[in-house]
Amino acid sequence: MTEKNNSIKELDGKQLYHSFIAGAQRIFEQQKLLNKINVFPVADADTGTNLASTMRSIMDAIIPTDNLKQTAVALADAALIGARGNSGIIFAQFLYGFSNEIQSDRTLDVESFATSMKKAVAYAYDAIANPIEGTILTVIKDWADYIYQLKDRFDDFILLLVEAYKKALESLAATTRRLEVLARSHVVDAGAKGFVFWLEGIKDFFTLGEAKSIIHSSALAGAEEEKVEMPHEEITFRFCTEALINGNEMDKHKIRTFIQHCGDSLVVAGTPQKIRVHIHTDFPAEVFSQLQQFGHITYQKVDDMVMQNEIQFNRKSDVALLTDSTCDLPKELIDHYQIHVVPLTLHFGETYFLDRLTINPPQFYSMMARTEERPTTAQPASKEFQNKYEFLATHYESIIGLHITHGMSGTFSSSDKGAQDVRERTGKKIDVINSRNITGGLGLILLRIAEAIEKGATHEEILSRMDEWLSKSMIRVSVPTLRYIVRSGRVSPFKSFVAKALDINPVIALDRDGKAIIRQKSFSEKTSRKKIIKDLEGIVRKNPVWGYAITHANNPEAAAFYATEMERITGRKPLYNDHASPVLVANVGPGVACVALLLE
Repeated sequence: MTEKNNSIKELDGKQLYHSFIAGAQRIFEQQKLLNKINVFPVADADTGTNLASTMRSIMDAIIPTDNLKQTAVALADAALIGARGNSGIIFAQFLYGFSNEIQSDRTLDVESFATSMKKAVAYAYDAIANPIEGTILTVIKDWADYIYQLKDRFDDFILLLVEAYKKALESLAATTRRLEVLARSHVVDAGAKGFVFWLEGIKDFFTLGEAKSIIHSSALAGAEEEKVEMPHEEITFRFCTEALINGNEMDKHKIRTFIQHCGDSLVVAGTPQKIRVHIHTDFPAEVFSQLQQFGHITYQKVDDMVMQNEIQFNRKSDVALLTDSTCDLPKELIDHYQIHVVPLTLHFGETYFLDRLTINPPQFYSMMARTEERPTTAQPASKEFQNKYEFLATHYESIIGLHITHGMSGTFSSSDKGAQDVRERTGKKIDVINSRNITGGLGLILLRIAEAIEKGATHEEILSRMDEWLSKSMIRVSVPTLRYIVRSGRVSPFKSFVAKALDINPVIALDRDGKAIIRQKSFSEKTSRKKIIKDLEGIVRKNPVWGYAITHANNPEAAAFYATEMERITGRKPLYNDHASPVLVANVGPGVACVALLLE
């Protein structure tokens, strides 16, 4: 264990890095509390998760060196790349300002440190379209200003940081009085408190030693553990939308001007080569469309703040249910059962979209008709799942993830990897399941789980029935052409060759491993439809039906036929009849139609 330091006159790159990481550790420890007290600008209960994600990006990307300037620049760059949420992006911009103002490559003394920190405040304010006092901005400013005042009294970093920390606590306490929404809820600003947690970790790193700083229980932790009186105002804009743009000589102010009409809580931060954008909006697709003209969008995020608000204040269960956008569930069912969805991505060349969030099925069909560019798809990165599990773990006792068949996508593996880290760090029970299914088949299993959760089933009870439910799920897909499926690698080229040579329209099903197989062949799509109904009629005659769903790729005629016939043979209407997700259509082609069935 590091011995307690008596005096530190200068900081080098390694000391700067390790002190920042000690501050990050304190945020990791307290992210649940930060989520709980998050009521401004929107009570979406994710400030702790967003700040933790920002800090984790620093830890994952930086290798500290003795070179102070190089380390500071790398810290700021990593924070900008991983920044999430209002507070995370403001914090990243503050670090950028600090790194940009550092003049020395070797070390910083107290005076240089204080000067750089004070100048960095202007960078943070400049990133905000409408700066509001009583937030993280105010506490950063008050702390940095006080550091600057103290530089002539202290030449020792330990004394400086201890004294300035007291000022940060005072400024934090004052946020409750500065903003009415905080006063009504009897809390301080969550972003500001996260910043003070970070300062506390840095202070303890130098005063207590590195090992103690990491395991130390924060003195701030208990202040708001009592029940918080949360506001229930209507959320003005539904989606917290973020982008990272790479380009050359980009102008933050010009970007702000172009998109400020799209919503509020606008933050535009970064450098002329790398800019992070945050906005609350009802039109994420429009925001990304506007941003494309400034550079290459390398990262997108769209969070549903209405859903986040609901699980904070009106959570229906202690068991969270997570899936991906290929489940093709209508939004009303997702909202009703509070199902959490991580989108896959769809790419047209260098332009990419979040499935069902920044591109919907009609837009996708239109793009396919207008361009010869072949769309490609990608699974979410494990870090995206990690962030989602991190957030859910602060609100739920346990989590079940159910995803598109592993036989067609690596989404299950990404989710499982993301869950593993959160499971180990939080101790929360998280189970990730390969559905061995797609589209309506996956959606029906999710609905069955959600219904069981709504009726009070425990995590263990649901897991005990998963194999049974998975085995009772089936889909049948009528396909006008195998060209798209073969190109995507979902069916072997040889089978496609035979089908095309004989001018056959196949019926696709999934085997026990969730891999696509050709179940039947027909000489026309209409004949394929009839064969599907005859096949399912035989199954329904022998087995009671729990429910069925219909999905299609711009083929309402086929969907209507299946709906009519399935109602005839089951005596009930479909649980839903909707478009398939653009990500799936990119791999199977337009015109396909699917009937998914789940037996009792």
